[in-house]
Amino acid sequence: MAEEAQAKLWEGNVSAKLRGPKAETIWSFLEDFCSLHKWLPGLDTCYKVEGVDGQPGLIRYCGTTITSPSNEPITLWCHEKLAEIDENQRTLSYEIIENNMGMKMYKATIKVVPMEGGDDESGCEIKWSFVAEPVESSKLEELVSYLESSLNGMAQKMENALLCTN
Repeated sequence: MAEEAQAKLWEGNVSAKLRGPKAETIWSFLEDFCSLHKWLPGLDTCYKVEGVDGQPGLIRYCGTTITSPSNEPITLWCHEKLAEIDENQRTLSYEIIENNMGMKMYKATIKVVPMEGGDDESGCEIKWSFVAEPVESSKLEELVSYLESSLNGMAQKMENALLCTN
C-alpha cells in the first residue's frame, strides 16, 4: 500500500543558468527564506510567520492575488516551512504545510552551484527539485512548466538586480 502511494507522487527538476554571477552571490538572495517576493515573479508578499530567521522550522507566508473568471480578486496563499538549510552547500529544503491551492504535500530543494564544467567565475546554476502529491484537476507537466517559468523569472530578476548595483 505504501509503495502504491509512493508511485503516485509527482517528482521533477528545473534549473536556470546565470552567466556571470557567482554561486555565492545568488545564494545570498535565496538564503533569506522570507524574501522570496523580491525574486519570484507574480508573488505579491512573503514574510515570516514564526521561527528564527535562517533556521530550520522557520515558517513563511507567501501570497498573491489573482482575478477570477467572474472578475473577483482571489488570494492564493501558502505557509511554507524551512526544513533544512546548508550555507556551505548553498542548499535549502522547504515544504508547504498549509495552503488554499489544493496541494496536499509538496517538498522542494533549491541548490545554487557553480556552472557545470566551469568554475565559480563562469556563472552558476539554480537547481529546484520537488516531490508532491498530485493536485486535483492539474497535471505534472503544468507544475513543472510553472516552476520552470518561475525559476527563469527569478534568475532574470536576480541578474537585473546585480546589473543595477554595478
